[in-house]
Amino acid sequence: MKTKNTSRNLYVRGNTVNPFAAAGPDKAGNERYWRWGSDNLFPNALALMSRRSPTHRRIINDKADYISGKGFTCDPERRTLAAIAERANGAGESLRVILNKLAFDKSLFGNAFLEIATDPDETSLSLFHQDASQCRVARDGTHILLHHDWTAFTLQQAKSLPLYPAFEPAPDGTLRSIVHYKDYEPMFEHYGLPAYIAGLNVSAIAYKTDQWNISRLDNSFQLSGIMVLDGDVDNEQDAYDIISAAEKRFAGKPGQVMFMVKNTEETDNSKFVPIASANEGDWKLLHDQATSDIVVAHSWFRSLSGLDYTTGFNAERILHEYEIALNTLILGEQQELLEPIRTVIERCLHCEASSLQVINRPPTRSKPLYMKVWEARKNDGLSYDPDDPEQNLYLAQITKYALRNID
Repeated sequence: MKTKNTSRNLYVRGNTVNPFAAAGPDKAGNERYWRWGSDNLFPNALALMSRRSPTHRRIINDKADYISGKGFTCDPERRTLAAIAERANGAGESLRVILNKLAFDKSLFGNAFLEIATDPDETSLSLFHQDASQCRVARDGTHILLHHDWTAFTLQQAKSLPLYPAFEPAPDGTLRSIVHYKDYEPMFEHYGLPAYIAGLNVSAIAYKTDQWNISRLDNSFQLSGIMVLDGDVDNEQDAYDIISAAEKRFAGKPGQVMFMVKNTEETDNSKFVPIASANEGDWKLLHDQATSDIVVAHSWFRSLSGLDYTTGFNAERILHEYEIALNTLILGEQQELLEPIRTVIERCLHCEASSLQVINRPPTRSKPLYMKVWEARKNDGLSYDPDDPEQNLYLAQITKYALRNID
């Protein structure tokens, strides 16, 4: 009796270069990685939802833009630090571009991945963003597996990277590592959950109410109803053919008319029975409530994503909400994303990186009149000189009002 050799499906614990002897889950359930969701496709569902809800997607885009800021500022004497901020990898991406992609993934998936490449002597550094939807945590908890299609996972097409601070050699001779950012959630050990997880249902509601409006537009806002047709039919298939022909010609897209066929009597009793709907207001209220709930689920603010208040546009409200978002969310996310980057810069480039900071600017400009010019330039990430007499003027002194007294 022959026994089936399953050794190719086993995880090789002693092999640090390629510890995975086979791909994907087998029938015995011996998976090589921790599934992300019950079917391992939870990121695909989150990405699809973000493409269907305009408000949901706008908030994710805006959060990523605010977190990545307007670029970086650093100590001008640290030329190496300025160089890595300007060009983070061989593809020509700046550090701001990398940070924006990481912030987007973290806002969308609650997880983000940063690949690090250096030489064996650890004297060079390149940083790459990796699409979070293509990453999975290996069973050993010390590696990340990357694959372009997790519905058809094969070992030959997969890439394995060790979790930072461990480095392993790559085929091109470089040393590689990967940083896994994840939002903490109780009961979830291997992957984080996005902040808006409680708002998935309201995102679906917003999408469905949009679809309802689209279907009404496609049907030219005609009434829905039941069309009863008289006709001689010998069997069920004949009736089905009549209904199919009528639907294609009269039902609209999607169809708002249901057709019924009954046997012909002496007189033609074909008729249309409209179904009146008086709940349009309920749909609008439902859509508005879903939009508000999405903003709350994201821990975000309406004015920062272009959503109107009943009182209309207000620049002071935008600045006020931006200030709250900056101190409650943006700065914290920036610190979390930048901390490993500063650490690896100091390790590989031997350059003190504490001065590397994101330039944060509000969506609308409004600085207090008692601020000095050099303080304003510093706040905007521009060059400044506290000893320059012209930069020691108050902003009130250089405005169109030319005020001389700020009391």
